[in-house]
Amino acid sequence: MAAMVVVSPKFQIVIPKELRVKLEIRPGQKMLIYEMDGSLYVDVPKSIRELRGIAPGLRWTEDDRDRSDRF
Repeated sequence: MAAMVVVSPKFQIVIPKELRVKLEIRPGQKMLIYEMDGSLYVDVPKSIRELRGIAPGLRWTEDDRDRSDRF
């Protein structure tokens, strides 16, 4: 679903109610906004628990990560 919004003089936008309800967006919730290829994207970050299992069957090899790249 797409919706047209207007940028306020303070550079704020309002997320339409239909999208807020559908995506269960709550006041004070943090959102991720980023630019890619000249377009803005807004995303609801997912918790680590929600990301578990998103790549079933993926097999790691020793070359996938170097032990020296840890912070």
